[in-house]
Amino acid sequence: MPEINPTLSPDFSKPQLFLADVNHLDQRIDNYLLSILKGVPKSRIYKLLRKGEVRVNKKRIKPTYRLAQGDIVRLPPVRVSQVDKPEDIQQSRLKLIEDNIIYEDKALIVINKPSGIAVHGGSGISYGVIEIMRQLKKLTYLELVHRLDRETSGCLMIAKKRSMLKHLHGLFQTNKITKKYWALVDGQWDKSAKSVKVPLQKNHLSSGERIVKVDVDGKPSKTQFRVIQSTKDASLIEAHPLTGRTHQIRVHATYAGHAIAGDEKYAEQAVIKKFKKVGLKRLFLHAHLLSFALPDSDERITIEAPLNKNLEPVVRKLFGDVSEQIRFK
Repeated sequence: MPEINPTLSPDFSKPQLFLADVNHLDQRIDNYLLSILKGVPKSRIYKLLRKGEVRVNKKRIKPTYRLAQGDIVRLPPVRVSQVDKPEDIQQSRLKLIEDNIIYEDKALIVINKPSGIAVHGGSGISYGVIEIMRQLKKLTYLELVHRLDRETSGCLMIAKKRSMLKHLHGLFQTNKITKKYWALVDGQWDKSAKSVKVPLQKNHLSSGERIVKVDVDGKPSKTQFRVIQSTKDASLIEAHPLTGRTHQIRVHATYAGHAIAGDEKYAEQAVIKKFKKVGLKRLFLHAHLLSFALPDSDERITIEAPLNKNLEPVVRKLFGDVSEQIRFK
């Protein structure tokens, strides 16, 4: 009989007994399994539950069962997709993420996520920020609060406690978290064009790629924009999304006639080539600010993430010195 552990072994090919703690309180068992069994089809997970192969306190449970502190969860052997083991993560990646932690307390970590690193593994990606953080911190609970596109850099929140995760999800659902982004866009943005409000529809192509389009049948979406610097060829802007749709800023900027520099998905090739000529090698979209209230407190915290230093030469070529408005590090 397997030994009861406070944390799961990464080897799911063997049966395991897991002791649920306060971080799993009131979490549905199906959602819990979906979060830990990366690479296992959703249909397989629900089949395990339906056949009674997953048990809680030695009893069969339904997918809607909510975990309680002290529950003993039994997982059967499960074959998962081949992924890198934690020890296989390159030391350089571990150090890169560790060096970009910009805020940490007993319940929350905020990372200045580098461009080009996914937030989690999957779809051919062995590991992302969350897997790297789990290797670094070795905590019993660590979950992404939200997501950023792989090529987008900036503030990314990771909860160290389920209570913090639920608190922040509640703030996101009621639009009580302020998020602001810096972006470099094509052309001269009209300073009087302060917002874009058009519905967005998410579609999946046959290749599995996600594409978002403006569509009257889509979800209501609104982004406020502020011009920081502009010339006839390019504009440096701040974007403040008031809703949280997939690729919202990228699609709203393109809809306004100012595609984001380096956007391989939504910008025309001529725009991409234009900014490559001034040295841009990535999507220029950066989540530079988060502001929200802490749990059980009226205190509001604001966290800011500087832009990577390698973007400063691009900005200087286009606009000169903007150090009073934008920080680089």
